[in-house]
Parts: sequence; structure tokens; C-alpha cells
Amino acid sequence: MTPEALLEQLLVQRGYADPEARESFLHPKYESMYDPFLMHDMQKTVARIFLAMEQNEKICIYSDYDADGIPGAVILHDLFKKVGYENFCNYIPHRHTEGYGVHKAALKQLADEGAKLVITVDVGITAVSEIEYGNSLGLEIIVTDHHEPLETLPAAFAIVNPKLGNYPDRMLCGSGVAFKLVQAIILRCPPLKGEVPEGRRGTVKELLPIGWEKWLLDMAGLATLSDMVPLVNENRIIAYYGMKVLQKTPRPGLVALFQKAGINLNYLVEDDIVFSITPRLNAASRMAHPDDAFKTLATTDSREATVAAEHLSSLNDDRKKIVARIMKDVHKKVSARQASGDFKSILVVGDPSWPAGILGLIAGKVADEYKVTTFVWGSESPAEGLAEAGGSLLKGSCRGIGDIAVVALMQSVSHLLVQFGGHEDAGGFTATRETIHFLEEEFCKKYEEIKHTVSKQVTSISADMELDLSDVTINHYRALRQMAPFGMGNPKPIFAFKNVTVESVRQFGKTTEHLEIILQNEAPSFRGGQGGVKAISWYANFDSFTHPLVAGETITLLAEFDHSVFRGKHELRLKIVDILP
Repeated sequence: MTPEALLEQLLVQRGYADPEARESFLHPKYESMYDPFLMHDMQKTVARIFLAMEQNEKICIYSDYDADGIPGAVILHDLFKKVGYENFCNYIPHRHTEGYGVHKAALKQLADEGAKLVITVDVGITAVSEIEYGNSLGLEIIVTDHHEPLETLPAAFAIVNPKLGNYPDRMLCGSGVAFKLVQAIILRCPPLKGEVPEGRRGTVKELLPIGWEKWLLDMAGLATLSDMVPLVNENRIIAYYGMKVLQKTPRPGLVALFQKAGINLNYLVEDDIVFSITPRLNAASRMAHPDDAFKTLATTDSREATVAAEHLSSLNDDRKKIVARIMKDVHKKVSARQASGDFKSILVVGDPSWPAGILGLIAGKVADEYKVTTFVWGSESPAEGLAEAGGSLLKGSCRGIGDIAVVALMQSVSHLLVQFGGHEDAGGFTATRETIHFLEEEFCKKYEEIKHTVSKQVTSISADMELDLSDVTINHYRALRQMAPFGMGNPKPIFAFKNVTVESVRQFGKTTEHLEIILQNEAPSFRGGQGGVKAISWYANFDSFTHPLVAGETITLLAEFDHSVFRGKHELRLKIVDILP
């Protein structure tokens, strides 16, 4: 199959048979983004921010601590820096001592420090009592968030959320919403006329030319890829141009992170962000303080950036070791349940010794491996717990598999939870030691009442099309990259390679944790004497797939194209999805 035919067939299969729709998908136009003033309360929000700047009120940007909230915080930070507005601060709650969400103590601290306006990023839509408390302190709070609203909305000054009202794309991430806010602010300003004289800070209108916000697409794009929102509609535009800006980013912290991860920006792909940069940013809140990640992205000092990137990478290495240890514990617990016939439709698993900072990672791994909506709990301070009047509090994270909205499930048992939040497939919660052991039984009861009609069997893997090993060429790979960036809503194509022979199998890596196989067609000369095709799988072994691997066997391989650039060496290979007999 020619590269052109490959691309054509895939586009037709994904609904882009119409030439206009195909062009829009392959080459999205920045100008086709929606009017930001279509978003709920945007007019009101922009007017209030301008008023705050005119009156020199102290503004606080209050963001979540993950790789969506932190880039969004940087977006608004850079906006105020750009216009020379200095009377603002960034506040990011500590994952371990405060936990997810807007907190009353934090609002009290900000009010005491003179803040008048608080703008949230990626958080706040469920903070009903907290925002009511903030109002009582004299704060005016603007909520910018993308999470699912509950029946009762917080009494904020304004709420900017694509899931409210009739905004055309309801699936933006938190940083995407922050980016739309900056777009709206700039649209209220006329184009820049001439240069601002050296040594003088111009007015807001002089310093915000239309189009300047495009430089913030590195943050919006990074967050859109990190938060696993569907890469269609407006998110595709943000991710598409975000990748282009990331390749040119002037941020010394990002450049240092790329260098530390061994990423060549000339060949940057979305997997480099999701599997190398995102974990390093999230490691800050999981293992230390989220300010470490914020400063890495926001700094303009190259020396500070290098030190910060080294620190995040070190934290991430520590995080990997802890996750590996806890996953061993999880396997023991789940295996015992399976052996006793006690494996239910919802899985709740935990231990007070598991640190809360890595529970989201554990929940995701367990949900993927056991194909069940999973709730994982642990302690903020594993050694002593977090003492409260109702007993020590336990923190948790959950990940869904598409059969039920986890936030709706938590809402249905809210009487057992101290706090919760999230959206369709991911969320967080707090429970007491007295109630944690009732959660699984109650979740399972409610699951039968409110589960989606979609069957769990939908998760089985299928190939987009069949290819021959002779199609594994750089030209075919380049044709596929025209469909990038890949992610949720636009997954990497999976190809079936039938009747291929496993020439060799080996484990590799520091602890031989990865798998490599070499494949041949029945006719060994198909690659002109260049040898077989390499296929790899991270954190896998001979028995990780539907059919165990044995050298010399003929198999069907389900795989994605993968291109590696390491120390200047290019390698085209396949990434194993599954092995079938």
C-alpha cells in the first residue's frame, strides 16, 4: 500500500471523506477557533479583570496542582507580566497538606494578604461552601474551570466553564479555558500601533496586540495533551498549534526539561509530552510542592530553569520507584479477591501507607489492567494520617473505563464522602477511616442504577486496517504524522500484521523490564537484506499479551508505528498493542 493510499483510507474511516472536512482536519486554522465571548460569563469576567487592573486591586490566580492547572496558571501569570501589572500572585494548594480544590483557609490567607479578586484555574466549579465563605471575606471570585458542574453552582462573581451555556466545544481542558480568557481580554484591546518606547510600560491596550496569545499555546497545548481531553474540534486546534509553539518555546524551563528527557525538538511528538514532560510536572505535587513545576515553566532565568528541571526529573525518578512498589501490593490484593470470587463491578482498593500523591497513577494503571472502574485510597501523611474531628481523613483518586461517570457515582454516595470532584473518567475524593470500607459496596449498588448502557466489552482492541511488514517505511510513518497530534478522540492508528514470524525475543532496559521482538515475513528477503522489523513494548514480558510470545512462532501482531530519535540516531519500529495467535 502506498503512503498516500494509507492516509486516504484512514481519513475516510474516521469520517473525513469530504475534501473540505479533510482539509480542516489535516490543516486546522487558528482563525476558526470560536469567539471566546460565547463562553458563559466571559463578558462579565473580562470587564471585572480590567476594573481590577484599573483600580490596582490585588489579583490572585488560584490553580489546581496538576499538568492542566499549572500551565493555566502560567498563562494568566504571563498575561499580567506582559502588561506590566505587578499586583498579583499565584496560589497553588499543596496536594498533601491541603488537597484538591478551593480551600477556606487559603481564601482567608489571601484575603488577609490584601487580595480583592481571585481567579481560579481548573478548579472551583464544585466549591459551593468555599466560595460562599470567600464572599463573606469580601473577596470576589471568578471561577474558570472545565469540570462537570453539580446541580448547585457556587455563588461566584462569574463562572467561565464550557460545560455551562451553549459554548460550541464543551470539552476544553482547564488551561484551554484560561487561554480562551486571554483571547477574550485581547479582543477587548485594539491592535498594537507602533512599538512601545524603551523604558516605558504602555497601557494594557498598547501592550496586548492581537495574536500575542499564540505564544501561550505551548502551555495550552501541553495541558490539552496532558489532561487527555478529546483532540477534536477546538482542542485539535490548540494541540496542533501548541505542538508547533512547543518546538520554538522561549521558556528556559521547558527547554531544560526537554534536554533532561533527551527530547530532540526537531522531532517532537505528542508522546514526548505525555510520557516525558507531563510526569515530571506532576511529580512536583506528588513528591514535593507544585510550586516547583510552576516556577520551572514560568521562570525566565536560564540558570534557575536548569536547576528546576534537574529537581523535577529527580522527583520523577523517586515517584517511579514508589509506584512500582505499590503496584506489587495492588496485584496481591486484587489476586486474592479474584481467587475468592470477590471481584466486583467497581474496585476500591487502598492502604494507609500509600501516599496520596501517586494514587491517580495507581488508579489509572489498575483500571487499564483489570478493565474496571477503580477507586484507590491512601493517606496524605502515611506515617500518622491527617487528623480531623471525624477521624483521620483518607485521600483517594479514581479512574473510569467509560461505563459510568465517576463524578456521578461519587455524587450518588456523597453522604460517605467528605469531599469529591472530577469529571467523566477521573476524579478525586476524601473519606474518613470510618466510611472508607463501605464505599465499594455502596458504589456497586449505585453502579447498577446509573451505569451507562454501553457494554464494557467495547474496550476490546481492533485494528484500523491490515498492513504488510514491507509497509513499515519512513514514508508511511510521515503520511501518518499528518494526522497528528494523536490522543483521545484521535487515537494512533492500529495495524494488523498477519502471518509474521517471530525471529527473536528479548528483554531489555536497566532491569530488563521492556520487551523487543524482531519480525519477518515468510519470505525473509522482503526488506532487501536489511533484516526484520523491530517491535517493542514498554514494561512488558513474554506473557503480557493475549498470546504468549515464543521465538519461531507465526503470529498476528497488532501495533502502532513508532519513531525514535536518540543521540542523533533515528529508528523506525513498531509499538506492540497485542499479540494474537
